[in-house]
Amino acid sequence: MKDWAQQGEKLAAPAVQRNRDAILDVLRRVLPNSGTVLEVASGSGEHARYFALSLPNLVFQPSDPGEDYRASIDSWGHGVPNIRRALALDASADWPATEAAAVLCINMIHIAPWEATIGLIRGAAKLGAMLITYGPYRVGGAHTAPSNEAFDADLKSRNPLWGVRDLEAVSELTAEAGFLAPEVVQMPSNNLMLVFHRIS
Repeated sequence: MKDWAQQGEKLAAPAVQRNRDAILDVLRRVLPNSGTVLEVASGSGEHARYFALSLPNLVFQPSDPGEDYRASIDSWGHGVPNIRRALALDASADWPATEAAAVLCINMIHIAPWEATIGLIRGAAKLGAMLITYGPYRVGGAHTAPSNEAFDADLKSRNPLWGVRDLEAVSELTAEAGFLAPEVVQMPSNNLMLVFHRIS
């Protein structure tokens, strides 16, 4: 779970400081040179701000279903010209977004019902966008580290619909939706970044 701090409308997650540069290194390599990046479940909005400042040729469209999170996102994004105001977007429902070159989702899949993952993949496919996810995954039916196994147990104790997902299950859904097999990038703290390109 995220360890949030708050100053006014701005929320802050310490994990952002630890993972943002590693994520940015992958984004620099895989994202197109221009276009819109739709971030699903933007949370505090810190990632959107950092990536927008670092990748000024791209437009970042953050989103979150939570009103408090959207207020935080807009507060972090204030004054950054290539960040749009946060959309009220529930991954498992119909999306208000109509265009994007890429869909980015950081640390949502394991802290949401499986229907949110289905909706994320369906939404990215409908937009014709590449899909990039970040977070912990099981690989080959097993956790990649004891810490991830403990994290999975903690998540399920909080909500039985949550939990660390199988990479193969996510990849099967994306294949059915018209994506290629993912590029799997090893990330800090036993996380993975999955990059799904559309079948051309």
